[in-house]
Amino acid sequence: MAERFGQRFTELLPRPRLRRRTQALLTSAAPSPIWRFPPLAGLFGNLKVRPKFMVLHNLFFVLLTATIYFSLIPFIEQRINAARTREEAILMRAFMENRVPGEYLPVIGGAAELQLPAEAQGFLNDYPRAAYRHQQDTREFLFRRLPESGRYQRVEFPSDTYDSFTHRVRLTLFFVLGAIYLLSVLALEFLIMPRYVYSRIRMMLDADQAVRENRRADEVIDRERILDDEIGQIMHSRNVTVQALRQHEDELAKALETLEAQDRLASLGLLSASVAHELNTPLSVLLGSLEKMAEQPCDTPTRQRLDRMLRVTQRIKKISESLIDFARVRRDVFEPVRLQPLIQEAWDLVGIDEKAIAVKFKNSVGVIDTAMGNGDRLIQVFVNLLRNALNAIKPGGHIEVSSFVTIDGGRRWLHLKVEDDGPGIPPDVLPDIFDAFVSTRLDSRGTGLGLTIAEGIISQHGGTISAANRPSGGACIEVKLPAA
Repeated sequence: MAERFGQRFTELLPRPRLRRRTQALLTSAAPSPIWRFPPLAGLFGNLKVRPKFMVLHNLFFVLLTATIYFSLIPFIEQRINAARTREEAILMRAFMENRVPGEYLPVIGGAAELQLPAEAQGFLNDYPRAAYRHQQDTREFLFRRLPESGRYQRVEFPSDTYDSFTHRVRLTLFFVLGAIYLLSVLALEFLIMPRYVYSRIRMMLDADQAVRENRRADEVIDRERILDDEIGQIMHSRNVTVQALRQHEDELAKALETLEAQDRLASLGLLSASVAHELNTPLSVLLGSLEKMAEQPCDTPTRQRLDRMLRVTQRIKKISESLIDFARVRRDVFEPVRLQPLIQEAWDLVGIDEKAIAVKFKNSVGVIDTAMGNGDRLIQVFVNLLRNALNAIKPGGHIEVSSFVTIDGGRRWLHLKVEDDGPGIPPDVLPDIFDAFVSTRLDSRGTGLGLTIAEGIISQHGGTISAANRPSGGACIEVKLPAA
Protein backbone atom coordinates (compact mmCIF):
# COMPACT_ATOMS: atom_id res chain seq x y z
CA MET A 1 0.00 0.00 0.00
CA ALA A 2 2.85 2.37 0.83
CA GLU A 3 4.52 1.62 -2.51
CA ARG A 4 1.29 2.33 -4.42
CA PHE A 5 0.83 5.57 -2.50
CA GLY A 6 4.42 6.66 -3.31
CA GLN A 7 3.98 5.83 -6.96
CA ARG A 8 0.69 7.75 -7.11
CA PHE A 9 2.29 10.70 -5.32
CA THR A 10 5.22 10.91 -7.77
CA GLU A 11 2.84 10.80 -10.73
CA LEU A 12 1.09 13.91 -9.42
CA LEU A 13 4.32 15.98 -9.29
CA PRO A 14 4.48 18.62 -12.08
CA ARG A 15 8.11 18.35 -13.22
CA PRO A 16 9.74 15.16 -14.62
CA ARG A 17 13.03 15.87 -12.87
CA LEU A 18 11.28 16.31 -9.53
CA ARG A 19 9.36 13.10 -10.13
CA ARG A 20 12.58 11.16 -10.80
CA ARG A 21 14.31 12.50 -7.68
CA THR A 22 11.28 11.75 -5.54
CA GLN A 23 11.02 8.21 -6.93
CA ALA A 24 14.72 7.59 -6.24
CA LEU A 25 14.32 8.88 -2.70
CA LEU A 26 11.32 6.60 -2.06
CA THR A 27 13.01 3.50 -3.49
CA SER A 28 16.29 4.09 -1.64
CA ALA A 29 14.63 4.57 1.74
CA ALA A 30 14.74 1.36 3.77
CA PRO A 31 11.25 0.50 5.03
CA SER A 32 10.97 0.11 8.78
CA PRO A 33 8.56 -2.66 9.78
CA ILE A 34 5.99 -1.19 12.12
CA TRP A 35 5.14 -4.57 13.63
CA ARG A 36 8.44 -4.94 15.46
CA PHE A 37 8.42 -4.28 19.17
CA PRO A 38 10.74 -1.59 20.50
CA PRO A 39 13.53 -3.00 22.70
CA LEU A 40 11.89 -2.14 26.04
CA ALA A 41 8.52 -3.53 24.98
CA GLY A 42 10.16 -6.74 23.79
CA LEU A 43 12.05 -7.03 27.07
CA PHE A 44 8.83 -6.53 29.02
CA GLY A 45 7.01 -9.10 26.89
CA ASN A 46 9.68 -11.72 27.62
CA LEU A 47 9.28 -11.36 31.38
CA LYS A 48 7.54 -14.09 33.35
CA VAL A 49 4.02 -13.47 34.60
CA ARG A 50 4.91 -12.44 38.16
CA PRO A 51 7.58 -9.82 37.29
CA LYS A 52 5.31 -8.57 34.53
CA PHE A 53 2.42 -8.06 36.95
CA MET A 54 4.77 -6.45 39.49
CA VAL A 55 5.88 -3.89 36.90
CA LEU A 56 2.29 -3.22 35.90
CA HIS A 57 1.07 -2.94 39.50
CA ASN A 58 3.85 -0.59 40.53
CA LEU A 59 3.42 1.55 37.45
CA PHE A 60 -0.34 1.73 37.97
CA PHE A 61 -0.14 2.64 41.65
CA VAL A 62 2.66 5.14 41.10
CA LEU A 63 0.59 6.89 38.45
CA LEU A 64 -2.54 6.70 40.62
CA THR A 65 -0.71 8.06 43.68
CA ALA A 66 0.91 10.88 41.71
CA THR A 67 -2.41 11.76 40.11
CA ILE A 68 -4.17 11.94 43.48
CA TYR A 69 -1.33 13.89 45.06
CA PHE A 70 -1.00 16.52 42.34
CA SER A 71 -4.78 16.79 42.08
CA LEU A 72 -5.38 17.37 45.80
CA ILE A 73 -2.43 19.64 46.63
CA PRO A 74 -3.51 22.62 44.45
CA PHE A 75 -7.04 22.38 45.84
CA ILE A 76 -5.81 22.23 49.44
CA GLU A 77 -3.37 25.12 48.90
CA GLN A 78 -6.14 27.16 47.33
CA ARG A 79 -8.35 26.62 50.38
CA ILE A 80 -5.50 27.46 52.75
CA ASN A 81 -4.65 30.65 50.83
CA ALA A 82 -8.31 31.66 50.86
CA ALA A 83 -8.42 31.15 54.62
CA ARG A 84 -5.21 33.18 55.03
CA THR A 85 -6.63 36.03 52.92
CA ARG A 86 -9.82 36.11 54.96
CA GLU A 87 -7.91 36.12 58.22
CA GLU A 88 -5.59 38.89 57.01
CA ALA A 89 -8.56 41.00 55.97
CA ILE A 90 -10.24 40.50 59.35
CA LEU A 91 -6.98 41.25 61.17
CA MET A 92 -6.40 44.42 59.12
CA ARG A 93 -9.86 45.72 59.92
CA ALA A 94 -9.59 44.88 63.61
CA PHE A 95 -6.11 46.49 63.72
CA MET A 96 -7.44 49.70 62.20
CA GLU A 97 -10.29 49.77 64.75
CA ASN A 98 -7.92 48.95 67.64
CA ARG A 99 -9.77 45.71 68.43
CA VAL A 100 -7.00 43.20 67.87
CA PRO A 101 -7.51 39.93 69.84
CA GLY A 102 -4.91 39.13 72.46
CA GLU A 103 -3.67 36.01 70.72
CA TYR A 104 -2.08 38.16 68.01
CA LEU A 105 0.26 39.75 70.63
CA PRO A 106 0.03 43.48 69.74
CA VAL A 107 3.19 45.39 70.74
CA ILE A 108 3.42 49.22 71.48
CA GLY A 109 6.69 51.09 71.34
CA GLY A 110 8.84 53.62 69.58
CA ALA A 111 9.97 53.48 65.96
CA ALA A 112 13.45 52.28 66.85
CA GLU A 113 12.17 49.78 69.33
CA LEU A 114 9.74 48.26 66.80
CA GLN A 115 12.33 48.49 63.97
CA LEU A 116 10.03 50.67 61.92
CA PRO A 117 11.66 51.88 58.66
CA ALA A 118 11.92 55.62 57.97
CA GLU A 119 9.61 55.40 54.96
CA ALA A 120 7.00 53.70 57.18
CA GLN A 121 7.32 56.51 59.76
CA GLY A 122 6.81 59.14 57.07
CA PHE A 123 3.79 57.29 55.68
CA LEU A 124 2.15 56.91 59.12
CA ASN A 125 2.89 60.54 60.04
CA ASP A 126 1.24 61.72 56.82
CA TYR A 127 -1.69 59.32 57.20
CA PRO A 128 -2.30 58.81 60.93
CA ARG A 129 -5.44 56.72 60.39
CA ALA A 130 -3.81 54.28 57.94
CA ALA A 131 -1.81 51.07 58.53
CA TYR A 132 1.52 50.09 57.02
CA ARG A 133 2.38 46.48 56.03
CA HIS A 134 6.04 45.59 56.24
CA GLN A 135 8.00 42.30 55.90
CA GLN A 136 11.08 41.64 57.98
CA ASP A 137 13.05 38.57 56.94
CA THR A 138 10.41 35.82 56.72
CA ARG A 139 7.96 37.55 59.06
CA GLU A 140 5.24 40.05 58.10
CA PHE A 141 3.97 42.87 60.36
CA LEU A 142 1.28 45.59 60.46
CA PHE A 143 2.13 49.04 61.93
CA ARG A 144 -0.05 51.99 62.90
CA ARG A 145 0.52 55.26 64.76
CA LEU A 146 -1.24 56.00 68.04
CA PRO A 147 -2.39 59.63 67.78
CA GLU A 148 -2.69 60.16 71.56
CA SER A 149 0.90 59.19 72.47
CA GLY A 150 2.66 59.44 69.13
CA ARG A 151 3.98 55.91 69.59
CA TYR A 152 3.46 52.96 67.24
CA GLN A 153 1.61 49.63 67.51
CA ARG A 154 2.75 46.44 65.78
CA VAL A 155 0.90 43.15 65.06
CA GLU A 156 2.41 40.11 63.33
CA PHE A 157 0.56 38.36 60.47
CA PRO A 158 0.20 34.54 61.02
CA SER A 159 1.88 33.72 57.66
CA ASP A 160 4.27 31.13 59.07
CA THR A 161 1.31 29.27 60.59
CA TYR A 162 -0.29 28.83 57.21
CA ASP A 163 3.02 27.97 55.56
CA SER A 164 3.82 25.30 58.14
CA PHE A 165 0.26 23.98 57.88
CA THR A 166 0.62 23.73 54.09
CA HIS A 167 3.93 21.93 54.51
CA ARG A 168 2.40 19.47 56.99
CA VAL A 169 -0.52 18.83 54.69
CA ARG A 170 1.84 18.08 51.80
CA LEU A 171 3.91 15.74 53.96
CA THR A 172 0.87 13.98 55.47
CA LEU A 173 -0.75 13.44 52.08
CA PHE A 174 2.54 12.17 50.67
CA PHE A 175 3.03 9.64 53.46
CA VAL A 176 -0.63 8.53 53.48
CA LEU A 177 -0.65 7.95 49.72
CA GLY A 178 2.74 6.24 49.97
CA ALA A 179 1.45 3.94 52.70
CA ILE A 180 -1.66 3.13 50.65
CA TYR A 181 0.57 2.44 47.64
CA LEU A 182 2.84 0.09 49.62
CA LEU A 183 -0.06 -1.73 51.31
CA SER A 184 -1.87 -2.14 47.98
CA VAL A 185 1.22 -3.53 46.24
CA LEU A 186 1.98 -5.86 49.16
CA ALA A 187 -1.63 -7.07 49.32
CA LEU A 188 -1.66 -7.72 45.58
CA GLU A 189 1.73 -9.41 45.39
CA PHE A 190 1.55 -11.51 48.57
CA LEU A 191 -2.17 -12.12 49.14
CA ILE A 192 -4.42 -11.64 46.11
CA MET A 193 -2.28 -12.45 43.08
CA PRO A 194 -0.55 -15.54 44.56
CA ARG A 195 -3.92 -16.98 45.59
CA TYR A 196 -5.98 -16.21 42.51
CA VAL A 197 -3.45 -15.93 39.65
CA TYR A 198 0.10 -17.19 40.30
CA SER A 199 -0.85 -20.42 42.09
CA ARG A 200 -3.42 -21.31 39.44
CA ILE A 201 -0.97 -20.68 36.61
CA ARG A 202 1.49 -22.89 38.49
CA MET A 203 -1.22 -25.58 38.75
CA MET A 204 -1.70 -25.54 34.99
CA LEU A 205 2.06 -25.64 34.37
CA ASP A 206 2.45 -28.59 36.76
CA ALA A 207 -0.47 -30.39 35.11
CA ASP A 208 1.05 -29.82 31.66
CA GLN A 209 4.38 -31.12 32.94
CA ALA A 210 2.54 -34.22 34.19
CA VAL A 211 1.03 -34.68 30.71
CA ARG A 212 4.48 -34.49 29.12
CA GLU A 213 5.84 -37.01 31.65
CA ASN A 214 2.76 -39.27 31.26
CA ARG A 215 1.84 -39.02 34.95
CA ARG A 216 -1.90 -39.51 34.55
CA ALA A 217 -2.67 -39.15 38.25
CA ASP A 218 -1.48 -35.51 38.22
CA GLU A 219 -2.45 -34.28 34.75
CA VAL A 220 -6.06 -33.34 35.62
CA ILE A 221 -6.60 -30.38 37.96
CA ASP A 222 -8.87 -31.09 40.92
CA ARG A 223 -12.38 -29.70 40.28
CA GLU A 224 -12.61 -28.34 43.83
CA ARG A 225 -9.60 -26.07 43.14
CA ILE A 226 -11.15 -24.53 40.01
CA LEU A 227 -12.94 -21.21 40.46
CA ASP A 228 -15.70 -19.81 38.25
CA ASP A 229 -13.64 -17.11 36.55
CA GLU A 230 -11.88 -16.94 33.18
CA ILE A 231 -8.82 -18.83 34.47
CA GLY A 232 -11.14 -21.45 35.93
CA GLN A 233 -12.88 -21.79 32.57
CA ILE A 234 -9.50 -22.33 30.90
CA MET A 235 -8.57 -24.94 33.53
CA HIS A 236 -11.92 -26.73 33.13
CA SER A 237 -11.60 -26.68 29.32
CA ARG A 238 -8.06 -28.04 29.64
CA ASN A 239 -9.26 -30.87 31.92
CA VAL A 240 -11.98 -31.83 29.44
CA THR A 241 -9.49 -31.74 26.54
CA VAL A 242 -6.89 -33.83 28.37
CA GLN A 243 -9.48 -36.39 29.47
CA ALA A 244 -10.89 -36.64 25.94
CA LEU A 245 -7.40 -37.05 24.49
CA ARG A 246 -6.55 -39.74 27.02
CA GLN A 247 -9.82 -41.52 26.30
CA HIS A 248 -9.11 -41.41 22.58
CA GLU A 249 -5.58 -42.62 23.24
CA ASP A 250 -6.90 -45.58 25.26
CA GLU A 251 -9.49 -46.35 22.61
CA LEU A 252 -6.83 -46.24 19.91
CA ALA A 253 -4.56 -48.54 21.91
CA LYS A 254 -7.44 -50.94 22.51
CA ALA A 255 -8.43 -50.76 18.85
CA LEU A 256 -4.83 -51.50 17.86
CA GLU A 257 -4.76 -54.55 20.11
CA THR A 258 -8.11 -55.65 18.70
CA LEU A 259 -6.85 -55.20 15.15
CA GLU A 260 -3.75 -57.21 15.93
CA ALA A 261 -5.86 -60.01 17.38
CA GLN A 262 -8.28 -59.87 14.47
CA ASP A 263 -5.35 -59.93 12.07
CA ARG A 264 -4.15 -63.12 13.76
CA LEU A 265 -7.67 -64.56 13.51
CA ALA A 266 -7.91 -63.59 9.85
CA SER A 267 -4.51 -65.15 9.14
CA LEU A 268 -5.57 -68.30 10.95
CA GLY A 269 -8.83 -68.38 8.99
CA LEU A 270 -7.03 -67.97 5.67
CA LEU A 271 -4.55 -70.65 6.67
CA SER A 272 -7.36 -73.04 7.65
CA ALA A 273 -9.20 -72.32 4.41
CA SER A 274 -6.06 -72.95 2.33
CA VAL A 275 -5.37 -76.20 4.17
CA ALA A 276 -8.98 -77.29 3.69
CA HIS A 277 -8.80 -76.37 0.01
CA GLU A 278 -5.64 -78.42 -0.43
CA LEU A 279 -7.31 -81.38 1.32
CA ASN A 280 -10.41 -81.29 -0.87
CA THR A 281 -8.71 -82.78 -3.95
CA PRO A 282 -7.19 -85.87 -2.30
CA LEU A 283 -10.38 -86.29 -0.25
CA SER A 284 -12.45 -86.27 -3.42
CA VAL A 285 -10.14 -88.89 -4.96
CA LEU A 286 -10.27 -91.00 -1.79
CA LEU A 287 -14.06 -90.68 -1.55
CA GLY A 288 -14.48 -91.66 -5.21
CA SER A 289 -12.24 -94.70 -4.78
CA LEU A 290 -14.14 -95.81 -1.67
CA GLU A 291 -17.51 -95.37 -3.42
CA LYS A 292 -16.23 -97.45 -6.37
CA MET A 293 -14.94 -100.16 -4.03
CA ALA A 294 -18.30 -100.18 -2.24
CA GLU A 295 -20.03 -100.99 -5.49
CA GLN A 296 -18.04 -104.25 -5.75
CA PRO A 297 -19.38 -107.43 -4.06
CA CYS A 298 -17.59 -108.30 -0.82
CA ASP A 299 -18.08 -110.09 2.46
CA THR A 300 -19.88 -108.55 5.44
CA PRO A 301 -16.80 -107.47 7.50
CA THR A 302 -15.27 -105.78 4.47
CA ARG A 303 -18.59 -104.07 3.69
CA GLN A 304 -18.74 -102.69 7.27
CA ARG A 305 -15.17 -101.38 7.05
CA LEU A 306 -15.90 -99.74 3.68
CA ASP A 307 -19.08 -98.10 5.03
CA ARG A 308 -17.16 -96.79 8.08
CA MET A 309 -14.39 -95.44 5.85
CA LEU A 310 -17.00 -93.76 3.62
CA ARG A 311 -18.69 -92.10 6.63
CA VAL A 312 -15.38 -90.85 8.02
CA THR A 313 -14.22 -89.57 4.63
CA GLN A 314 -17.56 -87.82 3.99
CA ARG A 315 -17.36 -86.23 7.44
CA ILE A 316 -13.82 -84.99 6.78
CA LYS A 317 -14.90 -83.58 3.40
CA LYS A 318 -17.88 -81.86 5.00
CA ILE A 319 -15.64 -80.33 7.68
CA SER A 320 -13.21 -79.15 5.01
CA GLU A 321 -16.00 -77.53 3.02
CA SER A 322 -17.36 -75.93 6.19
CA LEU A 323 -13.95 -74.41 6.97
CA ILE A 324 -13.76 -72.91 3.48
CA ASP A 325 -17.31 -71.63 3.77
CA PHE A 326 -16.64 -70.21 7.25
CA ALA A 327 -13.55 -68.29 6.07
CA ARG A 328 -15.34 -66.77 3.08
CA VAL A 329 -16.32 -63.07 3.54
CA ARG A 330 -19.89 -62.30 2.51
CA ARG A 331 -22.07 -59.21 2.53
CA ASP A 332 -24.03 -58.49 5.70
CA VAL A 333 -27.44 -59.38 4.32
CA PHE A 334 -30.13 -59.99 6.94
CA GLU A 335 -32.63 -62.68 6.04
CA PRO A 336 -34.57 -65.46 7.77
CA VAL A 337 -32.12 -68.04 9.12
CA ARG A 338 -33.15 -71.45 10.43
CA LEU A 339 -31.20 -71.97 13.63
CA GLN A 340 -31.25 -75.76 14.10
CA PRO A 341 -29.05 -76.58 11.06
CA LEU A 342 -26.92 -73.53 11.82
CA ILE A 343 -26.24 -74.81 15.36
CA GLN A 344 -25.46 -78.26 13.96
CA GLU A 345 -23.02 -76.81 11.42
CA ALA A 346 -21.32 -74.84 14.21
CA TRP A 347 -20.92 -78.04 16.25
CA ASP A 348 -19.50 -79.86 13.24
CA LEU A 349 -16.79 -77.17 13.06
CA VAL A 350 -16.10 -77.36 16.79
CA GLY A 351 -16.22 -81.18 16.64
CA ILE A 352 -12.87 -81.24 14.82
CA ASP A 353 -11.32 -81.14 18.31
CA GLU A 354 -10.67 -84.73 19.43
CA LYS A 355 -12.13 -83.83 22.83
CA ALA A 356 -15.57 -83.57 21.17
CA ILE A 357 -15.63 -87.36 20.68
CA ALA A 358 -15.97 -87.84 24.47
CA VAL A 359 -18.65 -85.15 24.88
CA LYS A 360 -22.40 -85.58 24.53
CA PHE A 361 -23.92 -82.77 22.44
CA LYS A 362 -27.65 -82.21 22.11
CA ASN A 363 -29.24 -79.82 19.64
CA SER A 364 -32.68 -79.08 21.11
CA VAL A 365 -33.41 -76.04 18.96
CA GLY A 366 -36.86 -76.12 17.39
CA VAL A 367 -37.01 -77.25 13.80
CA ILE A 368 -39.05 -74.22 12.73
CA ASP A 369 -37.23 -71.65 14.89
CA THR A 370 -36.06 -68.94 12.50
CA ALA A 371 -34.34 -65.64 13.27
CA MET A 372 -33.67 -62.53 11.19
CA GLY A 373 -29.92 -62.20 10.68
CA ASN A 374 -26.81 -63.07 8.76
CA GLY A 375 -26.08 -66.78 8.83
CA ASP A 376 -22.32 -66.43 8.32
CA ARG A 377 -21.98 -64.07 11.27
CA LEU A 378 -24.35 -65.99 13.54
CA ILE A 379 -22.45 -69.22 12.97
CA GLN A 380 -19.32 -67.38 14.09
CA VAL A 381 -21.10 -66.55 17.37
CA PHE A 382 -22.17 -70.11 18.08
CA VAL A 383 -18.76 -71.53 17.12
CA ASN A 384 -17.26 -69.31 19.83
CA LEU A 385 -19.91 -70.26 22.40
CA LEU A 386 -19.70 -74.01 21.70
CA ARG A 387 -15.89 -73.99 21.71
CA ASN A 388 -15.90 -72.24 25.10
CA ALA A 389 -18.35 -74.83 26.46
CA LEU A 390 -16.23 -77.67 25.07
CA ASN A 391 -13.11 -76.26 26.74
CA ALA A 392 -14.92 -75.88 30.06
CA ILE A 393 -16.31 -79.41 30.54
CA LYS A 394 -14.53 -82.66 31.28
CA PRO A 395 -14.67 -85.81 29.11
CA GLY A 396 -18.13 -87.30 29.36
CA GLY A 397 -19.72 -83.91 29.94
CA HIS A 398 -22.86 -82.57 28.31
CA ILE A 399 -23.52 -79.58 26.07
CA GLU A 400 -27.04 -78.63 25.06
CA VAL A 401 -28.45 -75.84 22.92
CA SER A 402 -32.15 -75.16 23.44
CA SER A 403 -34.58 -72.48 22.28
CA PHE A 404 -37.84 -70.83 23.25
CA VAL A 405 -39.91 -67.87 22.00
CA THR A 406 -41.13 -64.82 23.94
CA ILE A 407 -43.16 -61.74 23.01
CA ASP A 408 -41.93 -58.36 24.24
CA GLY A 409 -43.38 -55.03 23.18
CA GLY A 410 -45.53 -56.68 20.54
CA ARG A 411 -42.48 -58.32 18.93
CA ARG A 412 -41.47 -62.00 18.85
CA TRP A 413 -38.02 -62.86 20.19
CA LEU A 414 -36.12 -66.10 19.85
CA HIS A 415 -33.99 -67.18 22.84
CA LEU A 416 -31.18 -69.73 22.51
CA LYS A 417 -29.39 -71.17 25.53
CA VAL A 418 -25.95 -72.77 25.32
CA GLU A 419 -25.58 -74.79 28.54
CA ASP A 420 -22.85 -77.06 29.86
CA ASP A 421 -22.21 -78.99 33.07
CA GLY A 422 -18.70 -77.63 33.63
CA PRO A 423 -17.41 -75.70 36.68
CA GLY A 424 -19.30 -72.52 35.74
CA ILE A 425 -18.11 -68.92 35.50
CA PRO A 426 -16.09 -67.48 38.43
CA PRO A 427 -18.09 -64.75 40.23
CA ASP A 428 -15.29 -62.20 39.82
CA VAL A 429 -15.19 -62.78 36.05
CA LEU A 430 -18.95 -62.80 35.45
CA PRO A 431 -19.50 -58.97 35.47
CA ASP A 432 -16.73 -58.45 32.87
CA ILE A 433 -17.29 -61.60 30.85
CA PHE A 434 -17.83 -59.73 27.55
CA ASP A 435 -14.90 -57.29 27.91
CA ALA A 436 -11.95 -57.77 25.60
CA PHE A 437 -8.84 -59.64 26.75
CA VAL A 438 -10.16 -60.70 30.16
CA SER A 439 -7.46 -63.18 31.14
CA THR A 440 -9.61 -65.51 33.24
CA ARG A 441 -12.81 -65.73 31.26
CA LEU A 442 -14.18 -68.57 29.15
CA ASP A 443 -12.23 -67.90 25.94
CA SER A 444 -8.91 -67.06 27.63
CA ARG A 445 -7.25 -70.10 26.04
CA GLY A 446 -7.69 -68.50 22.63
CA THR A 447 -7.46 -64.89 21.54
CA GLY A 448 -9.51 -63.44 24.40
CA LEU A 449 -11.84 -61.81 21.87
CA GLY A 450 -14.45 -64.50 21.16
CA LEU A 451 -17.12 -63.31 23.57
CA THR A 452 -16.45 -59.63 22.76
CA ILE A 453 -16.88 -60.33 19.04
CA ALA A 454 -19.98 -62.41 19.77
CA GLU A 455 -21.54 -59.57 21.76
CA GLY A 456 -20.80 -57.15 18.92
CA ILE A 457 -22.39 -59.40 16.31
CA ILE A 458 -25.51 -59.97 18.42
CA SER A 459 -25.81 -56.21 19.07
CA GLN A 460 -25.64 -55.58 15.32
CA HIS A 461 -28.53 -58.01 14.93
CA GLY A 462 -30.58 -55.99 17.41
CA GLY A 463 -30.37 -58.66 20.08
CA THR A 464 -28.69 -59.23 23.41
CA ILE A 465 -26.35 -61.79 24.96
CA SER A 466 -25.97 -62.57 28.65
CA ALA A 467 -24.09 -65.02 30.84
CA ALA A 468 -25.05 -66.75 34.09
CA ASN A 469 -24.34 -69.85 36.14
CA ARG A 470 -26.84 -72.71 36.26
CA PRO A 471 -28.26 -73.61 39.68
CA SER A 472 -27.30 -77.24 39.05
CA GLY A 473 -23.77 -76.29 38.03
CA GLY A 474 -22.18 -75.17 34.81
CA ALA A 475 -22.49 -72.07 32.65
CA CYS A 476 -25.39 -70.77 30.60
CA ILE A 477 -25.00 -68.27 27.74
CA GLU A 478 -28.33 -66.91 26.48
CA VAL A 479 -28.67 -65.23 23.08
CA LYS A 480 -31.79 -63.20 22.29
CA LEU A 481 -32.52 -62.53 18.59
CA PRO A 482 -35.48 -61.03 16.74
CA ALA A 483 -37.60 -63.88 15.39
CA ALA A 484 -38.44 -64.02 11.68
